[in-house]
Amino acid sequence: MADPYGFLKHSRAEPKKRPAAERLSDWSEVYLDVPAEQRDADVRAQATRCMDCGIPFCHSGSAGCPLGNLIPEWNDLVRTGDWELASDRLHATNNFPEFTGKLCPAPCEAACVLAISHDAGGAVAIKRVEETIADVSWEQGYARPVQAQVVSGKRVAVVGSGPAGLAAAQQLTRAGHEVTVFERDDRLGGLLRYGIPEFKMEKKVLDRRLAQLRKEGTKFVTSCEVGVDLTVDELRSKFDAVVLAVGALRGRDDTTTPGRELQGIHLAMEHLVPANRACEGDGPPAIDAAGKHVVIIGGGDTGADCYGTASRQGAASVLQLDQYPMPPSTRDDSRSPWPLWPWILRTYAAHEEAGERKFAVAVEKFVGDEDGHVRQIQLRKVRVEKDATGRRQVVPTSEEVEVLPADLVLLAIGFEGVEHMPLLDGLGIQLTSRGTISCGSDWQTQSPGVFVCGDAHRGASLVVWAIAEGRSVANAVDRYLTGSSDLPSPVIPNMLPLAVV
Repeated sequence: MADPYGFLKHSRAEPKKRPAAERLSDWSEVYLDVPAEQRDADVRAQATRCMDCGIPFCHSGSAGCPLGNLIPEWNDLVRTGDWELASDRLHATNNFPEFTGKLCPAPCEAACVLAISHDAGGAVAIKRVEETIADVSWEQGYARPVQAQVVSGKRVAVVGSGPAGLAAAQQLTRAGHEVTVFERDDRLGGLLRYGIPEFKMEKKVLDRRLAQLRKEGTKFVTSCEVGVDLTVDELRSKFDAVVLAVGALRGRDDTTTPGRELQGIHLAMEHLVPANRACEGDGPPAIDAAGKHVVIIGGGDTGADCYGTASRQGAASVLQLDQYPMPPSTRDDSRSPWPLWPWILRTYAAHEEAGERKFAVAVEKFVGDEDGHVRQIQLRKVRVEKDATGRRQVVPTSEEVEVLPADLVLLAIGFEGVEHMPLLDGLGIQLTSRGTISCGSDWQTQSPGVFVCGDAHRGASLVVWAIAEGRSVANAVDRYLTGSSDLPSPVIPNMLPLAVV
């Protein structure tokens, strides 16, 4: 039974960060490394804030956690100090809680009952509790490899080693299938490896979990583009089922702003990937912000990742631009009532370190030098609205043009869907109008025996959704191969139809 007065005894408390100057001098994670005893005591106090709320919206897939994490259960187990059972309950619904604990924006906290009233001190720091349970699990040996109890004799290929592919692979391996994960990059992890900066999640965290998958029996093949290095005919002949977890990495470009053709203007991933490779020891990045005036276009997570990366590379200045007005600092119930995801100003650790943000502005023109390299941007204040047909348009609201220095421009304006690849052509799979791969309620695509999950199915989304879909597709594949399945499957609302639209 939870302590119904816990939120009155303890205030919400976030983990403490290292000083900004120290963070900017290295690529280590931003939070202080505190002694385990102090960490555990602080987190137990946070877990005590979880009240007996009756209807825990925090683990509802429609508003809270897509994984259906049993948050009130493991909060109470942490409160009482039963870390091993808390680890069991957390891993029962989440294969990789250390990933979500570090990277998920925590829709569970937005849906927490304590988030309704400011007088209650704010939501339980669920994400902090989750990450600490994961840390204790590794420290105490609770995160053990799980060996399959039966062997099915069936072989499954998983294409893509991001969080969705890894979750599907682990679940299917534990169900007794022979699983091989194919990754076209030279290292495993997908966006976890080359998209997420080291200061948000050190890659030793990923490598530790990959070692667990290997011990369980999952096989990995890197530097292999399925559909090219491994043909579709070979794929079909060697495997009984295929899971496509290829992500949605086709970056959205700016094709209309004058001057886009200038050198020094890049998509965000063209900056983040080589920066992460540099942290892996592959040499200096091809696109380096050192000494440059950096302008980041786009106000989301990817833009913040570029922001922190450019700051650590020694940029002369960093400016992040957002076409939308600055959100309020607290929830606006008229726009996003509880328990829905709130429209509020999100300040990342990177924003506290250096640089500047501007809202309700857009680049009118990129200006270059005589060598064809970008050197300035011309900026106008704007308003985003929809025309009579519902199409989004950006309308200037001022005649004033602001000219700012820009030696490196990074476009972090989203993703357009799955990259075009020979594999899809070989399987006869067409992309939807959203650039994604559609499936039926059984997660099976247009191509028989081929399943899809993660960003390839949803479009660019959250790590928690990727893991949830990976677990769900594992249940579907297991059922397809054996006729039934005991694998847990999160309830995924709003499944997209099979038809190509």
